[in-house]
Amino acid sequence: MYQIKAYIQFLSKATNQHGVHSPFVYSFVTKCLYDKTSYEAYTKLKHYKKDLKNSNTTLNITDLGAGSKTLDAKQRKVSDMAKTSSSSKKDARLLFRLSKYFGFKKVLELGTSLGMGTYAIALANNTSQIITIEGCSNTSNFAQSMLKKQGIDNVEFKIGNFIDKIPVLNDSNFDFIFFDGHHNKEATIQYFEALIPKTHNDSVFVFDDIYWSKGMTEAWDYIKNHNAVTVTVDCFHMGFVFFRKEQAEEHFKIRL
Repeated sequence: MYQIKAYIQFLSKATNQHGVHSPFVYSFVTKCLYDKTSYEAYTKLKHYKKDLKNSNTTLNITDLGAGSKTLDAKQRKVSDMAKTSSSSKKDARLLFRLSKYFGFKKVLELGTSLGMGTYAIALANNTSQIITIEGCSNTSNFAQSMLKKQGIDNVEFKIGNFIDKIPVLNDSNFDFIFFDGHHNKEATIQYFEALIPKTHNDSVFVFDDIYWSKGMTEAWDYIKNHNAVTVTVDCFHMGFVFFRKEQAEEHFKIRL
């Protein structure tokens, strides 16, 4: 019910590229978010998703985050997870376009899940260095085996609690950080604050499911108002955060 009300409110305030006056954001919206190119990678992502949905594998799940709203069992079929927990086809395509548009070299993903989002990011640039962290070892190992079958070899898999793994990351900064796990207000803010030192002027943070719950929306509002953030783009399912000091502080709601 919360998400329905939130979406109605979002639509009442959201716009398209015609409501954007910042050249940087206008270019991002028109050339990335609204890019209608039929990329070859989309076919690969479609086949990957199909393989997940057709999988006969059952995984014993260790869920360190907020869990699934539809799957409560500790033993979960990959085919069921692909329908509910994995990145949707639309979101995976968006992650691919985002990574291609900005040309990210160093990427951190919090929440590997079945590797759908990881695959999309990797397809955009095969020379990028991707670190993906997953709390469940069985899920991580499955994703790793799936991506290996696709010939993806630029991903480093880490297993454990995000808050334990973040402080021991050797990288001084990341071009892109995708927050896609532990959909909880306090945890999301904690990870955000812990990773602020890993940013540079052109870093991009993306938060998944910012309207997952009232708490997640409150976390998004906190992030928007952080003094390190200059520009945000709210697309309802995802929130994009920029740190460009040359940009005037602005916050946009964009319909996809």
